[in-house]
Amino acid sequence: MFYHIITYGCQMNVHESEKLAGMLENLGYVSTPKKEDADVILFNTCCIRDTAERRAYGNIAALKKLKKNKPDLIIGVCGCMPQQDSSKTYLETKMPHVDIVFGTHNLHKFSEMLQNCLKDKKRIIETWGDSVLQPANTPMTRTSGVNAWVNITYGCNNYCTYCIVPYVRGREISRPMNEIIEEVKQLLKSEQYSEITLLGQNVNSYGNDLKDGTTFAKLLENIAILDGEFRLKFMTSHPKDIKDEVIDTIAKYKKISRLIHLPVQSGSNAILKAMNRRYTREYYLERVNYIRQQMPDAGLSSDIIVGFPGETEQDFLDTLSLVKEVGYSNLYMFMYSPRKNTPAASMPNQIDELVKKERVKKLIELQRGLMRENAKQSIGKKYRALFEEFKDGVLSAVTDCGKLVFINNASKELVGKFGEVLITSAKSGRLIGELV
Repeated sequence: MFYHIITYGCQMNVHESEKLAGMLENLGYVSTPKKEDADVILFNTCCIRDTAERRAYGNIAALKKLKKNKPDLIIGVCGCMPQQDSSKTYLETKMPHVDIVFGTHNLHKFSEMLQNCLKDKKRIIETWGDSVLQPANTPMTRTSGVNAWVNITYGCNNYCTYCIVPYVRGREISRPMNEIIEEVKQLLKSEQYSEITLLGQNVNSYGNDLKDGTTFAKLLENIAILDGEFRLKFMTSHPKDIKDEVIDTIAKYKKISRLIHLPVQSGSNAILKAMNRRYTREYYLERVNYIRQQMPDAGLSSDIIVGFPGETEQDFLDTLSLVKEVGYSNLYMFMYSPRKNTPAASMPNQIDELVKKERVKKLIELQRGLMRENAKQSIGKKYRALFEEFKDGVLSAVTDCGKLVFINNASKELVGKFGEVLITSAKSGRLIGELV
């Protein structure tokens, strides 16, 4: 028996697909890269952008012919998309070839749903409305190389006006600290993972709901003091909640990555207010300055949305100037895409698509130039790095501050190990290095 999982969206979805794979393998299924060979096909969906949703619907619809030729095939759709009532109804009424539909909150029940579907020969369409903690013993088959994802929170309390995540993933719930630490200990004990990445929609607010003094800084410290050589990463940080205590802890422990993803979304105070981000440009830059004071070698990455409703040319120029001032190691740039049932979708002064395209083009050009300059400044410097992948004869490594380095004539036996690299050249922002 074979399974095939198609995953859309964020790292949270990637990790949840690992859990789905684990449940399937516990039932005796084996992964296959070919949909045609699969007995179970799962779509783990994302609805953060309209394009992701349309692409998922198109790929699900394309399986009608395969289902007709292979009637015992089980097709399932899960993740954020079915948590929307409209999507759930569409899948139920317009896509009868889909056998199982479930959401983000009852993912851990998939094994049970699959077995019931096979036994009763009936469709199962079930989503839960409330946030729940996934059981700690949910099986998983990890697929992210030397990195292991570890959930620390589920859900989100922030309600940014452009974002649908709180509506499909629910209110924020924190996992108990001892449960997280035990999971990390087991991962390190296995000696398969050199990198642990903590996951949450807003990791900085971890522990707020526990009411026992638990904080994200304390969690970082309790993991960083564990034995073994490993790198500790986390995502994603909300700028309004990254306190001095968190930054000081990162600076104190060398095991914690010096690359901090701090999504700003806009450099304009007017747009930040319209987005309900609950910080100002000035506050964000103060946080950046504190990070740089404590860790001069830190790398910063960010997300930016271009063309949010009401964004004037001056608002956009404010974003460009902030990007220049911060000097990001990496930047994820998006044109605003309206999501139904979010406040921003019905805001006045929606921006023309051509204007959005022109603005994002300018932002991409600016960031490329800054990255080329940053890469040039790295030449001749040595960095501690984790060797992450060997492909087509090239070893890729990521430094403690998040620089991606490519090394020729190196051994694949180094994957998963740490070492020093010397940056020897840079080509269009791509760093080339050698082992030291």
